[in-house]
Amino acid sequence: MKVPKTNAARLLDSLGIAYEARAYEVDPEDLSAIAVARKVGLPAEQVFKTLLTRASSGEYFFAVIPGDCELDLKKLAAAAAVKRVELASLKEVEPLTGYVRGGVTVMAAKTEFPAYVDETVELFDVVSISAGVRGTQLLMKPADYLRATGGMLADLTKILRSAEAGG
Repeated sequence: MKVPKTNAARLLDSLGIAYEARAYEVDPEDLSAIAVARKVGLPAEQVFKTLLTRASSGEYFFAVIPGDCELDLKKLAAAAAVKRVELASLKEVEPLTGYVRGGVTVMAAKTEFPAYVDETVELFDVVSISAGVRGTQLLMKPADYLRATGGMLADLTKILRSAEAGG
């Protein structure tokens, strides 16, 4: 499977950051990070998804969280020092980022917004991030991802109920 050279990959090249581009078969019915993780051969907690959010004040932020977690909007609002945050609507995502759902990444987005990255990113030697298109992930060191994005570390996730119940 041919791996396209994306703007995100070009950004990493320009910064001299090493990465591996890994292609996978896209299932338009299942764009979940968990499905992507299976296809690229990594645990879901190492495949980070990028969400666009909007503060009540009108500012936008990227939230980058593990694929097996849910974003805690209150924690993001606290990290960003704003009153309230909600997920941006799907119709806002492409015009603001230049990316489609399932292919959103902070790197080389059409508009630069502050990025908050879940602190668990630092637990891994390698993490997987969307290359900016569906069907390609970029694998790199977390420190390199933070350098490329200017991402700020924060606790951003909810403990999912099934995890609390031990299963």
